[in-house]
Amino acid sequence: MSATKRKPRINPRSAKNVVAVAKVIGPAVAPVLLPFAAKAAATFRELKDNRKAHKLGVPVSDLAKFSGKGGVLHARIAGLAEVLQELRDRGKDADFVAETSDTLAKLTSAVRAAERMPTPKRKTVHRAVAAELDQLEQRLLHKLGI
Repeated sequence: MSATKRKPRINPRSAKNVVAVAKVIGPAVAPVLLPFAAKAAATFRELKDNRKAHKLGVPVSDLAKFSGKGGVLHARIAGLAEVLQELRDRGKDADFVAETSDTLAKLTSAVRAAERMPTPKRKTVHRAVAAELDQLEQRLLHKLGI
């Protein structure tokens, strides 16, 4: 037979046969395979959550707090706030802690407000907040002597 006159692999008759076999075998196989599929889906979701939490630097239990378009920025702000709380507890650099805490509160508000902005404006706000966080992190590391 020439290359132009090949028989199609799937035709109406073979499709009917496949559907008929699936109707007979499906109910017998489904109860066996569905638990494995559900376990695989749950494992995949857990791995995905663990990877995202690791990327953000937060525990998996706190992952829901840092969702949305500004989730990464919220995670960075929360991390800085934790370090500032440690500094406050030690009684070091009270002026720096107060000033930086105020700035973090403003940045948090800006990220929340940007969630409802059109994409170009939101990205502009996120870049500005990220740049400000970079500066705050540098100042904090300088204060810590690193």
